[in-house]
Amino acid sequence: MWGFLIAIISGILMSVQGIFNTGVTKETSIWVSSSFVQFTALIVCLIAWFVTGRESNFQALFHIDHKYMLLGGAIGAFITFTVIKSVGSLGPAKAAMLIVVAQLIMSYIIELMGLFEVEKVPFQFRKLIGIALCIAGIITFKWE
Repeated sequence: MWGFLIAIISGILMSVQGIFNTGVTKETSIWVSSSFVQFTALIVCLIAWFVTGRESNFQALFHIDHKYMLLGGAIGAFITFTVIKSVGSLGPAKAAMLIVVAQLIMSYIIELMGLFEVEKVPFQFRKLIGIALCIAGIITFKWE
């Protein structure tokens, strides 16, 4: 149950963040906006780390088995950039739908192939139907 609630909150926050970041970009530039987003995220994370207790320290990062997993922050910068660009050109609703469907498709491919240390799952035709329904939903939403 908590997973569903947290996922819903995440979706809401991502939509609002995309709109806010696009608004800041209109008055600055995309890289100034993206830099500010990443910098403030760093500050919030550091404060949360100090407040919630420090079971682990930064040295633990050097002992990560799969070093490529440390690229999450760099990927986050490109996520911020692409969300700002898509919200600015498509609007929040269309951008969010395409982003979510792209996430769904990529996540399923990662699970099917067992990429990035994710447990491999067998193909299920009903999940492919679910993805097709999501794509049909985008077409219906966009239809004028």
